[in-house]
Amino acid sequence: MTVRSLFKNAANILGGGLFLAMFVLFVIQVTARFVFNQPIVWTDEAVVILYVWIILWGCAAIVPEREHVMFDLVWNGVGQRARQVMQIVGNLMLGGLALAGLPASWDYVHFMNREGTPVLNVSFMWVYLPFVLLLAALVIRAVLNIRNALRGVGLEADLRLE
Repeated sequence: MTVRSLFKNAANILGGGLFLAMFVLFVIQVTARFVFNQPIVWTDEAVVILYVWIILWGCAAIVPEREHVMFDLVWNGVGQRARQVMQIVGNLMLGGLALAGLPASWDYVHFMNREGTPVLNVSFMWVYLPFVLLLAALVIRAVLNIRNALRGVGLEADLRLE
């Protein structure tokens, strides 16, 4: 088993665990509210925090790039050299913007360490930390995509879901 597949499995397990926790809390919340007529306030907040983590973690580490929103009409209509240029320029822009936003995002997330959520008092740093992870993942993906484009890897096939 390669290191890449180990990281991918770990990311999938973490994402699945977050989703399972959110689902269990949601069921507890609905049961308490509608069966026992005793709403539990902290479950609302925990579900929202887990939802933020699931979306940002999934985007950063689980969802393959080909399954993100993309415009492939032009890609499918041009040759390999144009695809290579498009891949490099697009990833320079995306990775560059993510890299430029990373320090300020980290500063803000770190600053939010002093504030806590209203009910659970979870530091907002932990709530918004996956955004910083998402930016870092975008930078890493951009570098890898540029490297592959320079090598001519992944440019020959039309982009479509498999």
